Amino acid sequence: MQRLGVPLVLFWLLWGQSCALGGKVNKHKPWIETSYHGVITENMDTVLLDPPLVALDKDAPVPFAGEICAFKIFGQDAPFEAVVLNRTSGEGVLRASSHVDCESQKEYTFIIQAYDCGAGPSGADWKKSHKAVVHIQVNDVNEFSPVFRESLYKASVTEGKIYDSILQVEAWDQDCSPQYSQICNYEIVTAGTPFAIDRNGNIRNTERLSYDKQQSYKIMVSAFDCGQKKTKEDVAVQIEVKPVCKPGWQGWNKRVDYEPGTGSKQLFPKMHLETCGGPLSGVKVMVELQTNHIGKGCDRETYSEKSLQKLCGAASGSTDLLPAPSPSTNWTASLLTDSGRDSDLIYRFDGRQATNVPDHVVPQNLTDQFTIATWMKHGPSPGLRAEKETILCNSDKTEMNRHHYSLYVHNCRLVFLLRRDFTQIDTFRPAEFHWKLEQICDKEWHYYVINVEFPAVTLFVDGVTYEPYLVTDDWPIHSSKIDTQLTVGACWQGGVVATSRFTQYFHGSLSGLTIRPGRIETQKVISCLQACKEGLDINSLESLAKDIKFHFNPAQSVLVVEGEDVDSINTAMTKVSYINSRQFPTPGLRRLHITAAVQCFGEETCLSIPDIKAVVMVLVPSEPRITITGSKQHIRPASDLRSPLGVAPFKELRITSTVMKGDAFGGPRRPGVMEVMHNLDYCDVLVIGDELNPERESLEIHHSALLGKHLDATNSTSGISIYGVDSMAHYEQALRQLRYRNWRPASLTERRFRLTCSELNGRYTSNEFNMEVSVLHHTAPVEHVNHMAAPSQYMRPVHHPLMIHTINSHMSGGAPPAATVGIVVCIAALVVIVVIGIYRIHTTHQEGSRDDEDDTKDPEMDWESSALNITVNPMEDMRGPQALGEAVREEECEEEDEEEEDGELVGGMTAAESDKSDEEEEEEEEGREEVNKKKQKEKPEWDSSCGTY
Repeated sequence: MQRLGVPLVLFWLLWGQSCALGGKVNKHKPWIETSYHGVITENMDTVLLDPPLVALDKDAPVPFAGEICAFKIFGQDAPFEAVVLNRTSGEGVLRASSHVDCESQKEYTFIIQAYDCGAGPSGADWKKSHKAVVHIQVNDVNEFSPVFRESLYKASVTEGKIYDSILQVEAWDQDCSPQYSQICNYEIVTAGTPFAIDRNGNIRNTERLSYDKQQSYKIMVSAFDCGQKKTKEDVAVQIEVKPVCKPGWQGWNKRVDYEPGTGSKQLFPKMHLETCGGPLSGVKVMVELQTNHIGKGCDRETYSEKSLQKLCGAASGSTDLLPAPSPSTNWTASLLTDSGRDSDLIYRFDGRQATNVPDHVVPQNLTDQFTIATWMKHGPSPGLRAEKETILCNSDKTEMNRHHYSLYVHNCRLVFLLRRDFTQIDTFRPAEFHWKLEQICDKEWHYYVINVEFPAVTLFVDGVTYEPYLVTDDWPIHSSKIDTQLTVGACWQGGVVATSRFTQYFHGSLSGLTIRPGRIETQKVISCLQACKEGLDINSLESLAKDIKFHFNPAQSVLVVEGEDVDSINTAMTKVSYINSRQFPTPGLRRLHITAAVQCFGEETCLSIPDIKAVVMVLVPSEPRITITGSKQHIRPASDLRSPLGVAPFKELRITSTVMKGDAFGGPRRPGVMEVMHNLDYCDVLVIGDELNPERESLEIHHSALLGKHLDATNSTSGISIYGVDSMAHYEQALRQLRYRNWRPASLTERRFRLTCSELNGRYTSNEFNMEVSVLHHTAPVEHVNHMAAPSQYMRPVHHPLMIHTINSHMSGGAPPAATVGIVVCIAALVVIVVIGIYRIHTTHQEGSRDDEDDTKDPEMDWESSALNITVNPMEDMRGPQALGEAVREEECEEEDEEEEDGELVGGMTAAESDKSDEEEEEEEEGREEVNKKKQKEKPEWDSSCGTY
């Protein structure tokens, strides 16, 4: 108390003085600084002010008036509050009243005032300081990671160049301060890549890139802010390497698979022409389908030449000068062939082979109109001065060396020579016709047709007409009696030289060489004969630009597209397609060759577009299985074989074809059987065993069976062949009308035939269907057995008295008494009843036995066990021996009639059981006739005919 005595005294003195003054104690305002600057870290609540928050009052140390009771803040939504720490010293602190986020607001400015405690404890008469401005800055915390602005970056570079910057990646940070919101560094995470990145995100290549080595790169990139915080997710950067811009086609596949039966398929759906940005005035593109390795140049329906001519409606009467070798066509046997099942027979001539056509084959009636046609593949002639290469030549056989007509190649020119015999006045006539065509020496197959309407001669090559560019006149050949020789592959030199020989050999391949005398072929038929089943096509013609021009060659193996705009050309090329209309096309490769020529303004050509080569792979088609079904045995009596119509062995024939089909192309193939309809081109019926004997049998088909069909038939002693391209139904109808006759079948037991059918010239063949025709023959008649003497095993003999009636009754000693007659009648009635009962029992038993034997007995041999068991009614005995004999004769007549009918309808045995020769049959027939004559002699005149009563 002593220490505090003076201050307390002073306090009370001052308080007393203040009270004495009466309300004028709090006469001064508090004082604070005019402005404050503060800093607060986000997510914290304490503000660091400069200068510190302190309020002074001149009324101090007077209680209440000299003390600071509060600080008040004025400002819109200022999230702060001021708190007085010491009322006497006036110290205070500034705090955050709510969450402070730098990303939401970085700075705050508001007003603050200080308030004293007033004049007394009640706080009355308080005073406030002047207004001071407070600036608060919110300090940032590195709470966010950098994020890239794009999820994926893409760029492309040209090979062989070093770039300062290929592309720039950019990241950003949500932090508010420059320190934490700025990106200070980028880094490539992927190791071993030829790329680098700087602090600004620019990516460059560190070495020259090669398109052939690698076409694309994918790298991962990270970013760091200035607080060294890394991105949570790296970004991917794709860099495509483009080849150096070279004009050419892009976006095409080297191989296109074609599924048979799918119609038209686009070849280049994504193809486009790269011109490297140069201004162009026109583009011309040629697409060529190369099929010269398939048969005669494309995938045709490879039927025989005769069948094709019939299908196309060609006139009949043509002579095939190069048929397939056979015993009847042996003049082609020595020639070299390049045969295959998928094409007609091809003959190759290497300058050493030729053949003479027999005189009986050569058309002798050539008039002013005739046609020569052939398939030919020919290349440039060897040697500097090429010699004539003869395809066909008709020259003198002996003595002289005159060429009457010939077709030959000379220096890639086709020449036709025609020198006729004229009886008129000698005048110059057109004799040599020349054509100069690229096709003659391009080493590819072409179809040549020469129509002669003398003096005009027209050439068709692949269906296109060509007139001769040169016609040479000459004197006619004077008629002579020298025979001529027709040759193929060279010309026959019959005179002048010491020994006849061939000259002017042909180098190349020929097929289907024919001459048709008397008329020329129409252009429609010529186009049909050389028509190709596969080729190029354009889909959606209406979608092409108006400036696009296109045209095909006749075979549709070459397509030319022209346009002024590259985009229009690219659109047209995507429409180019391949089509094959064959039901079973030849599988394998078809080569494609594409060439392009580009024109620039004022220049002929400004860009060189490399050619491209691709292939169409025709996949293996589902092969058909041709099946022939029907009855395999035909049993007929000999009388049917002797009839004018004979028998029809294949009357129940059926031909079907099935294929194994899978799901759509590209999916898993689940096989299933499906029946299909298609054409056949021949059916052969061969005789198995000995050949037919024309003196007593024949196998033939009537011409009416082939009417209305594309069918022909040839027959011989070894069988019959029906040929021509026609439907399976028409072949069925024709084969069902095939007739076999044998007008002397006595020694024949059976005939066997084998039937096979073919499609596409033997590419698909049917099963071998064997048919047997069996013959039923008559057997020698068996003598009738007296059934009364030898009753059936099922009948017991019944003995009854025979009543003998005499003509002279008076010799018997008078008429029998009435009692005797009654007894006889009673006994006869009893016997009749017993016999009827026994007969019924026997009949029932016999029918049951027959039913049991029906399943095991041959129905054709029923007649052997059908002998009747005859039981004589005892009542008939009363008529005497004469009546009994009549009954027996009547039943014998009935048995003879039944045996004759059985012999005609069924026969005595099967053909397999009959081993008798013609002589034995004739002897048996003679024996039967003698027996019949004896029987007729033994019978009385009234029994000459067996009547039915």
